[in-house]
Amino acid sequence: MAIAPFIFIGLPTRVLFGKGRVSALQEEAERLGMKRPLVITGRQQANLGREIAEQLGTLHFDGARMHTPVNVTEEVMQLVTEKGVDSTIAIGGGSAIGLGKAIAFRTGVPQIAVPSTFAGSEMTNILGETSGGSKTTKRDVRIQPETVIYDETFVATLPQTLAATSGMNAIAHGVEALYAVDGNPVISLMAEEGIRALATALRQGQAGRGDALYGAWLCGTVLGSAAMALHHKLCHVLGGSFDLPHSKTHAVILPHAVAYNAKAAPDAMKRIARAVGSSGAASGLYDLAETLGTPVSLREIGMQESGLDKVADIAAANSYPNPQSLDRDALRQLLDNAFHGRRPK
Repeated sequence: MAIAPFIFIGLPTRVLFGKGRVSALQEEAERLGMKRPLVITGRQQANLGREIAEQLGTLHFDGARMHTPVNVTEEVMQLVTEKGVDSTIAIGGGSAIGLGKAIAFRTGVPQIAVPSTFAGSEMTNILGETSGGSKTTKRDVRIQPETVIYDETFVATLPQTLAATSGMNAIAHGVEALYAVDGNPVISLMAEEGIRALATALRQGQAGRGDALYGAWLCGTVLGSAAMALHHKLCHVLGGSFDLPHSKTHAVILPHAVAYNAKAAPDAMKRIARAVGSSGAASGLYDLAETLGTPVSLREIGMQESGLDKVADIAAANSYPNPQSLDRDALRQLLDNAFHGRRPK
């Protein structure tokens, strides 16, 4: 098989992976020259964040919120200025890590990310921020964390529902990397292996948490190295404009976005189906979500049917790379299928 020409650029993040790896946190902070880091968590990780901040003799902020609202970032920036913060250590899921990235983007300070879900944003130079009812994304070298510490201890107590939805979120990164406009053979290998590892590990429940974290690292890496398409666009609109829960939205939309692109990306569909152990890509992803007990309809996660036209309008209004051309009516049908939770054929 002839390999088409491609460009591959590895993103410069130091990764520490393995059970107990968090013991190296202070050493990593010192290696990066962190003198007064701000430990960032959401409310759920507040006690852990407070404990780590006390160990490091530094500050803690536990108000990270979903979709990285700009007003929260501005609040923290005031703290950064007043307290002489020179770095961040984000512990948690996309909310905490996103806030750490937002601060780094504005200040250029180094950051360490310690993920406690499988979402994968820690491996990217991408920042999504919400303001005025819309979510925008940007890429910048300052956004990329200098160090990521993957320690399965931090996902061991993750509630099964959150493990499943954040795992589906991570799988979505691998899926869209397989048909990315700037994809390449290295990314495709990592994407398929990431999907396979996650699908297998998530079915194992608690026993598969370490392997799921491995899959999350792979899918996070391809998220940072390839352009995402329709699925991520729809999820950003639904999250930014309707404040839907991030990982649950990914779990619902993914099978339908894949079905939309199926005819235009046959090789990717074969890889996806193989990775999830199914005869079909879209149906296999839907069945995986059902098996894991994640929501399968937008209605379940609080979306109002009256808002679907607005989502279709926004998604169709902007041009971005996607295997299948964007048609407003077809997008509206996709959203209707997702709203009612219909299984893709």
